[in-house]
Amino acid sequence: MNNLLAFSPDSIFLFGQKLWWFLVVLGVLVTFHEYGHYLAARWVGVKVLKFSIGFGPKLIGRKIGDTEYLLAAIPLGGYVKLYGEEGSEAVSAAEQRESFIHQSLPHKTLIVAAGPGFNFILSYLIFTGMLALGSPLFVPSIDNITPVIEAIIPDSPAETAGLHIGDRVIRANEEDISTLGELYEQVGKAHGRPVTLDVIRGNSVKTLIITPSVQMVPDRPDEPQYTLGIEDHAPLVGGVMPDTPAMAAGLQQDDRIIQINDTPIATWSQMTEIVRNHPGTPLEVQVERGGQTVSLRITPEGQTSTSPDGETTSIGRIGVKLAGAGTVLKSTSLFLAPWDGLKATWKWCELTVMGLYKLVTGEISSKHLGGPLMIATVSGEQAQQGMASVVWLIAILSINLGILNLLPIPILDGGHLFFFACEAILGRPLGDRSREMAQQIGLVLLVFLMAYATWNDISRLLQ
Repeated sequence: MNNLLAFSPDSIFLFGQKLWWFLVVLGVLVTFHEYGHYLAARWVGVKVLKFSIGFGPKLIGRKIGDTEYLLAAIPLGGYVKLYGEEGSEAVSAAEQRESFIHQSLPHKTLIVAAGPGFNFILSYLIFTGMLALGSPLFVPSIDNITPVIEAIIPDSPAETAGLHIGDRVIRANEEDISTLGELYEQVGKAHGRPVTLDVIRGNSVKTLIITPSVQMVPDRPDEPQYTLGIEDHAPLVGGVMPDTPAMAAGLQQDDRIIQINDTPIATWSQMTEIVRNHPGTPLEVQVERGGQTVSLRITPEGQTSTSPDGETTSIGRIGVKLAGAGTVLKSTSLFLAPWDGLKATWKWCELTVMGLYKLVTGEISSKHLGGPLMIATVSGEQAQQGMASVVWLIAILSINLGILNLLPIPILDGGHLFFFACEAILGRPLGDRSREMAQQIGLVLLVFLMAYATWNDISRLLQ
């Protein structure tokens, strides 16, 4: 009872807020996915018996025509039940036209593929809408998260300990490291104590011991932050946006920013911090270009930024993107937004597939798998930044949902498509026993993945 009473009203409100946005985000994703199945089935003439958002006991429902529309108690998915889907109903010749099992192979394939297809359509519509409204879209690079040291702050613990630019961290305090996030996590866990790093340098592995320094956050004095003084981003310009202060001043791709006013620049964040704090103020910028030093004068343009608590400030922007960080897409006209939206959707699909591949091959740790708790947390965080951030999150998750559903795992849409491909090759459907065994294996695999992802979520919350 004492533990229950320890929950503050603020924590209860925050939990409720995250739960609400989790239901909103997941509800949109599931509804659009199932609506794809529903529309495709109706288009080819198959009767739809149930359209359910959620699983388990029915909360509310209404039957319209042949279809019962349901809202169920477990909001972790949904389903569309088709007439003749299980193949056990005895149907007359006239009723076969409305039966799923009696449809041609192309029609069955269309119905199953329409669910993931509608997830991609949802992402495309969101990306196109954002681009049409003038919002640039950033697509990160999958290689940008690898634990390779690209920048070191002068006189930092990392420089003092002998860490070099180009070193690849493979272990921290005897824990394997596959991303920079995992490295920062280990530094935080040490709470200021020395951190032992194993790094690959050239053809050898070197061991370094680094004692993090402490940085106090002004608005959170009870939560000190520990840093090694390393960053994954050097101040290297990866691209210059059109019609921006950087382009007007003559900044070019591959320029390395080495000094702003009288301040030497070693990391990307140093550069961005100065730019952010000087809207409308001319800056004397020194860049390294082709072995020579070039002097430029750049005046950051001021842009209005609103914090989660509603405070409005002006921050500086010069219009450059990080080298190797990814791709920034921006439509130059309303008419080009549909084409640019297609490019954004394709690039996010590429990123998701490559991330999944690296996860399977072990290049990215499986600790990065997330489940419902992570979606709820991220949904709540995005909601604090505004509705546009929530819509953007829906687009990203919709692509993830579409691709995951296409995996050839029985029970998923991709598993059914795999069965249809086998049927096309063999000239006959797979036997009932083979399909049943495959579905049982698929169910066990999905339960294991969900349990593992939820365990990761709980571990992150406990940390």
